[in-house]
Amino acid sequence: MTDLDRRVLRLSGPEAADFLQNLVTNDVNGLSDGLVYAALLTPQGKYRADFFLVPDGADILIDVAEPIADDLKKALMLYKLRSKVAVEETGIVPARGTGPAPEGAFTDPRAPGLGWRAYDGRASEEGIDWAGLRVAHAVPESGIELTPETFILEAGFERLSGVDFRKGCYVGQEVTARMKHKTELKKGLARVAVDGTAPVGTDILAGEKRVGTLFTQAGGAALAHLRFPQATSEMRAGDAVVRYEA
Repeated sequence: MTDLDRRVLRLSGPEAADFLQNLVTNDVNGLSDGLVYAALLTPQGKYRADFFLVPDGADILIDVAEPIADDLKKALMLYKLRSKVAVEETGIVPARGTGPAPEGAFTDPRAPGLGWRAYDGRASEEGIDWAGLRVAHAVPESGIELTPETFILEAGFERLSGVDFRKGCYVGQEVTARMKHKTELKKGLARVAVDGTAPVGTDILAGEKRVGTLFTQAGGAALAHLRFPQATSEMRAGDAVVRYEA
């Protein structure tokens, strides 16, 4: 899977916005300003899907990674019950590029350096190292750094503007709020320097002790999930040397 393997769903109906507001981690009212990055969690507060919500007239588009699109659509259909909401496929192919958003496109809300996204048939910029940009900005990807065992605060969703703590209840909200207000995160996603390469999913060792997992690598840097108190300044992942600075 690449960063551009995406599917776009359409949510329509008079209750579409309210329906999503009760489900997802971010405030749907932010659509008045552009894209909203959000996630759907399990009732236990673990990751199920992340996506962009896109304003499209009276409708809301959902830009989601292709491998998890069917599960997200199934979940939306399950939750909608008698809500006046329809969920449909669109066939829209998202585009993205770097720099300021051109007319008709939207700024990526996760980090300023991630450029723009568009849904109007234009082509994506070519020759961009999107994996390198993700690593540079510590942005996790579904199916790589984001898995069904992920808690979104450990994946950096607060920093990436993917969660709102004032919007009220949503699926998994209680666990997420507890992690925010009652505990200090002792593990999570971090950007590390890496000398050499290792397969995605390789254990990171400090001495003989497993302290994390190495994920996407690009340009001498990588994303890693680390147990922060146990991580040292120099570790190993397979044949690669991993360096972490808190």
